[in-house]
Amino acid sequence: MNDGTATAQDPAATEPLDARLERHRVELTGYCYRMLGSSFEAEDAVQDTMVRAWRSFDRFEGRSSLRSWLYRIATNVCLDMLNAGNKRARPMDLTESTPLARAALAPRPDHTWLEPVPDARVLPAVSDPAEAAVAKESVRLAFMAALQQLPPKQRAVLILREVLAWRASEVAELLGTSVASVNSALQRARATLAERPAGEGAEAAVSDPMDEEQRKLLERYVAAFEGYDMTALTALLAEDAIMTMPPFDLWLRGPEDITGFMTTLGAACAHSRLVPVEVNGLPGFAQYKPDPETGGFTAWAVQALEISPEESGGRITGFHCFLDTERWFPLFGLPLHLDGEGEEAE
Repeated sequence: MNDGTATAQDPAATEPLDARLERHRVELTGYCYRMLGSSFEAEDAVQDTMVRAWRSFDRFEGRSSLRSWLYRIATNVCLDMLNAGNKRARPMDLTESTPLARAALAPRPDHTWLEPVPDARVLPAVSDPAEAAVAKESVRLAFMAALQQLPPKQRAVLILREVLAWRASEVAELLGTSVASVNSALQRARATLAERPAGEGAEAAVSDPMDEEQRKLLERYVAAFEGYDMTALTALLAEDAIMTMPPFDLWLRGPEDITGFMTTLGAACAHSRLVPVEVNGLPGFAQYKPDPETGGFTAWAVQALEISPEESGGRITGFHCFLDTERWFPLFGLPLHLDGEGEEAE
């Protein structure tokens, strides 16, 4: 594992400790997010990791890199947090789809849900396009939901080996176990993921960077959604497209039920404004719906879109709306209100 981290003999080791720790914050946040399924818990875990590293740095003997040592601390923090047994999930992991005729908005507690995250908070800048693509795929919603089904130590092994490309010997050292145990855990984790059904949110096929056809698809989506043109939107949705709306456990399948919901229970979203965001390695939008009191627009949802491969028609297969605006919009650095021109309100 070439971690690019200063050792005790390197000139970079003379940097102030806080600067050396801070250089690892984004990748550690990505690791903790994959482990925990929560953007806020991941940031708490990384902050705890930094505090523990600062307090115990005098006992860091430099036998491993600073990066490896931080990952060991972060892993222990995450395993402690996962002892409560919570598994973050998507609505389709918990219930059957609901026909539009029986649609009802029943919220569940925040700790139930797999949370969205801005790419910039969990994906370090890398020069290798292939490495960047793997990193994006590893935070997409379907993969994240699959990770949550693994026991915590198997989850750690899979992330370290398959996503971060650590050697088995390095993972064994980090976890204080044997290479044979690491290989066994990886095999069991792979088997569990292979058993998951391919439906209910299969991997999105978004290229990185997006190709011309995908960009055109998103342009058509913005025009259809902002114009609330259900005919145009139907043409963009796959036959088995899924719509979710955490914190509500309701989820819908198929263009007819999705557009039917949007014109009934979701009718207040007509003539919204969409602002592009990068969320979970996917194209997304911050949705602002009309605010009749101010004449402007108020924050409503962070949308993450999953797109099928071009050979399958290049349609939208997943339409995931995260509605807790008081939490998500500040996390994405977005205002809670836009004025009548779609600009940030004063």
